[in-house]
Order: sequence, then structure tokens, then C-alpha cells
Amino acid sequence: MIIAIDGPAAAGKGTLSRRIAEEYGFHHLDTGLTYRATAKALLDAGLPLDDEAVAEAMARKVDLAGLDRTVLSRHEIGEAASKIAVMPSVRRALVEAQRGFSHRKPGTVLDGRDIGTVVCPDAPVKIYVTASAEVRAKRRHDEIVAAGGSADYTAIFEDVKRRDERDMGRADSPLRPAEDAHLLDTSEMSIEAAFQTAKSIIDASLSRNA
Repeated sequence: MIIAIDGPAAAGKGTLSRRIAEEYGFHHLDTGLTYRATAKALLDAGLPLDDEAVAEAMARKVDLAGLDRTVLSRHEIGEAASKIAVMPSVRRALVEAQRGFSHRKPGTVLDGRDIGTVVCPDAPVKIYVTASAEVRAKRRHDEIVAAGGSADYTAIFEDVKRRDERDMGRADSPLRPAEDAHLLDTSEMSIEAAFQTAKSIIDASLSRNA
């Protein structure tokens, strides 16, 4: 059983994916962390971020079992990841690793930008999680403040819009819903409501495939 969850930044897909994986006892992979892990490895080794061959070689060494969200969430790693994520050979290397992960038993939940369209196009359950840019920026702002940091809502909002343009406009694996994906707009939904909606979609698929 493969559950593919896609969507733009701060739409809530990561929180939802982890909750779903826990509910069903499935393995979870935040595919965005694979790009961040590659970028961190390059930064740690003092290697350039604009050499595609070097970045691809590093991508092929990423340990999917050793992805630390806390460490990899740092801003500078995210910026570096955005530079290597547009490289076709890096994407191919990481997609291979992500596909390998998707076949783990008893099932997997993968979240990212291109799971339902590129990584696992045959996944029996595809959910595209979205929310307005304003809501997503506010969530990110509140998250930073709650963690004791300082945040500028306007700057975060502009960053969210830039990331959307970059993700949706790239030539290789642009962010878009798969044709057979269930759309889940969380703009006015609590995480619990989003989870219950997703659970009903998954349960229906499980009963069909039983």
C-alpha cells in the first residue's frame, strides 16, 4: 500500500503524513528531506552547489534511515537544497531511492511535490494537500514564534509565493496535482479534520483492495 501526498510548502502535508503513517503502522518518508540531506552533505564537505555531477554522486549516498528533520530544517540547508533540487540527475538519483523506499512492507506514506505524478504514479491513494498562500504563511510565522523565534509575516508570505512559483514553474517534475488525486484544501480545516478526511479516502481504498 503506497499513499502519495503532495502539495506546496506549509500546506500541512508533513504533519498529516506522519499522522497517517502512525495510524496505519506504515513507513513514512518526507522526500523533501532527501534533497536537504544531499545539500547538507555538500555543505559539510565544502563542495560546490553548482556542480551537478558532484551533487548527483552525493545524492546516491543519502541514507534514508538517517534523515533528521530538526537538523535538516535549518534555513541555510533549505536554500542550498533549492539549488540542487532543479538538477535533473540529482532528481533522478533521489527518485530512484524514494521508489525503493515506497515498496517497504506493510505500506508507506511518501510526501513531497511529485509523489503522485513522478515518484509513485501508480499509488492507489493520492492526496494533494493545499491551502491559500496567506494561510500557509501565517502557519509558518506562528510556528517560528511558538518555537521562540522572531518572524516577519510579510517576508514569509513573499518566500511562500516565491517557492510556489519555483516549484510549479520548474521544467522537471513541476508541482501539480495528479489527475486522479483527491484534493484536500486545509485553509479552513484543523489538522484533525484533515486527518479524518484523509482517513476516509484511505479506508475506502483499503476496502476496495482487500
